[in-house]
Amino acid sequence: MSKSPNPVDVHVGARLRERRVALGYSQERLGDALGLTFQQVQKYEKGANRIGASRLYEIAQILSTPVQYFFEGAPHRGSDGSPEQPGDGDAARVHRFLETGEGVQLNSAFTKIRHDETRRRILELVKTLSEQDASDIAV
Repeated sequence: MSKSPNPVDVHVGARLRERRVALGYSQERLGDALGLTFQQVQKYEKGANRIGASRLYEIAQILSTPVQYFFEGAPHRGSDGSPEQPGDGDAARVHRFLETGEGVQLNSAFTKIRHDETRRRILELVKTLSEQDASDIAV
């Protein structure tokens, strides 16, 4: 019987992938920096292998991000000890989107835009398109 990965390990792995891709690192490049194979990095990203504290600290240093970044939005347990699932609020939707390939690519490309006005115009365009799409569905 195969045990499924811990949801926190899956979340941390997804955040690792998100940050790695945003910075343009390949799994092989990150693996080389850590002294690991790209397959080991893959297992971290899928949550199949748990990342130890010292390894996570090392990853955070390489990816120039605080350790807590990897835990932002992580699932947690309720007061009765049962797992709480992320809701369907905006933050949960955004997080699910950022775990997709399109979300990672869009986030990476958007953060590379240096001019504030250009970012604002793109945001307005996306808002307009989403409103049009929503009104098409409502008809």
